[in-house]
Amino acid sequence: MASLKTVAQNKKAHHDYFIEESFEAGIELCGTEVKSIRAGRVNLKDSWCSIVEGEIFINGMHISPYDHGNIFNRDPMRVRKLLMHKKEINRLFGIVKQTGYSLIPISLYFKDSKVKVQVGLCKGKKLYDKREDMAKRSAKRDMERAIKEQNRF
Repeated sequence: MASLKTVAQNKKAHHDYFIEESFEAGIELCGTEVKSIRAGRVNLKDSWCSIVEGEIFINGMHISPYDHGNIFNRDPMRVRKLLMHKKEINRLFGIVKQTGYSLIPISLYFKDSKVKVQVGLCKGKKLYDKREDMAKRSAKRDMERAIKEQNRF
């Protein structure tokens, strides 16, 4: 059984998109970036994925420079290549081009000792969808609060 340790999550993705399907991908990193990720100094907030010439890349992911990395540190916002099977990339490319879906990184985690990215095939939410989700969350919270209050006595 592989051990999973989540390092970063893109909470904004769950707020702004409907996540239809998710995929696991490896990521091409240099040594100091891995050390920064181990320290939890990574941000997925405004990141997205693009497919260029049959390869998939992650854009806008910020990995802070490693403190003791000196000349080996890379640009924190550089475009990084994701590692997926060609068949999966071609399938995703077709879906994204035809139906207006987006590829959004959902989380970054260690699977054993390797860094993996969970990429979601997402469709954008409209404003009324976001309001509906907030209303459901609020109603659920109110119900739990009422049940908790009732069980106190």
